[in-house]
Amino acid sequence: MQLINQLDFVDKEILRLLKSDSRQSYVEIAKELKVSNSLIHQRIAKMKESGLIKNATLTLDEKLLGYGACSFTGIVLKEAHFAQKVVEALELIPEVVECDFVSGKYAVFVKVFAANNEHMREVLYEKIHQIKGVSGTDTFISFGAQFNRSVPIV
Repeated sequence: MQLINQLDFVDKEILRLLKSDSRQSYVEIAKELKVSNSLIHQRIAKMKESGLIKNATLTLDEKLLGYGACSFTGIVLKEAHFAQKVVEALELIPEVVECDFVSGKYAVFVKVFAANNEHMREVLYEKIHQIKGVSGTDTFISFGAQFNRSVPIV
């Protein structure tokens, strides 16, 4: 379902402002857009109800929390029917922060944070490789995200 055709200028401006700082109050947004607080409440409620706005998240600095290693890991499955059970098992591993089904050589691609390379090895070999249905992995070490953003509002 595509909602972009249902968004007007005010909706798009609300989203732009929330993307820049999701902690802004509705009062601040209303002042910026020169509209009423109730209009902002109504529009945001409508966008939440439609599923366009999923949540407002808190972004943590992984390095300041002691996670000095990050990887992207492609997971090869023994057979395709293992996919959902593997994803459910991956969700139980706290160091796995993102999981996607993908096409190509891998069935699943995950983003993993660890304290250091030894911790990364433990996550990969003692947790991920032990999941029933996992045939193998290829791991790509990240040297740090250069940027991270949401899709543009068109």
